[in-house]
Amino acid sequence: MDPSGHPVSPLEQALHAARALVLADLVAGEVAEADVVSLVEDSVVQRRWWVEQWPDGVEFVAGLVAQDVQDALLERYGRWPLCPVCEAGDPHALDIEPELGPDPHWVCHKAGVKVAAVGSLGPATGGAASS
Repeated sequence: MDPSGHPVSPLEQALHAARALVLADLVAGEVAEADVVSLVEDSVVQRRWWVEQWPDGVEFVAGLVAQDVQDALLERYGRWPLCPVCEAGDPHALDIEPELGPDPHWVCHKAGVKVAAVGSLGPATGGAASS
């Protein structure tokens, strides 16, 4: 229920969850500045419209918001999130997999590993990198 006592729609639940997951990853990467948070909000607005057009896509929202924010950050600041797995070579960003599907994860294609679920980068980047 929302504060007015109305039930929250599945769309709004998915959008709130996507926002929370992506914000958690931004906080973990210490890049959750106000202008970056506004990128999340912009994506949520765009994805609300997208899911209204294609309701079956509601379970894909978290991965899409993460990709939107990643793309916007690349244009303004650079690659995010950087891979915590590969210690040698050039720094590179993680990718979202599946690109359009449920249960999105951050993956390193260079090492061929899943690093963390979207929203769970904190433990993956805060601990020691596995070898």
